[in-house]
Amino acid sequence: TLDYHVVMNGQPTYNGVALLSNKPITDVELDIPGFEDPEKRVIAGTIDGVRVVNAYVPNGHSPDSDKYQYKLTWLTHFRQYIADLMAIYPEVMVIGDYNIAPTDDDVHHPETWQGKILCTDQERAAFTALLELGLVDGLRIEAQPPGLFTWWDYRQGGFEKNSGIRIDHLLLSRVLSRRFISSKVHLNYRAMERPSDHAPVSVVLK
Repeated sequence: TLDYHVVMNGQPTYNGVALLSNKPITDVELDIPGFEDPEKRVIAGTIDGVRVVNAYVPNGHSPDSDKYQYKLTWLTHFRQYIADLMAIYPEVMVIGDYNIAPTDDDVHHPETWQGKILCTDQERAAFTALLELGLVDGLRIEAQPPGLFTWWDYRQGGFEKNSGIRIDHLLLSRVLSRRFISSKVHLNYRAMERPSDHAPVSVVLK
């Protein structure tokens, strides 16, 4: 056994999030308080003094769909939830699949993604609104080479061509970001046989 502490919030087939830690996870909270949502997309817990939130942001399907409006509503409630947490905890980390590419630098061939789901102005504004709470993009603290992505379509050799998009993020409160050492997208896992279409992302803190 690896002796990890594990907490989960999930539902059959579709959505789920979890926290795994080799240290105890305390004050576990499931879902966004006060927001009626049947989908299991958020879990939070305190690990060694850091409030860690893992979120699976809705995809949104397409800008003209009801799912897109649900995504924008969800993001509004999520931002308020994170704002409330940051008023309590100085060290906060918000991780997960955000299903948002924040800028054109986070997309291969941005002209083909313009106005499409994951890259619309409203989605990007919602991501910026999170940063404006005082969060720092962990993969942008250090200078990175162009073409830093975390998701690639299985079709047309997307990974081999690096035709990707960066939608998986590690956001750190400014206090926590002072402990930053390094961050990384683990491309080797995406290169394995039958991988996820996402690559894991990590940050190392003092």
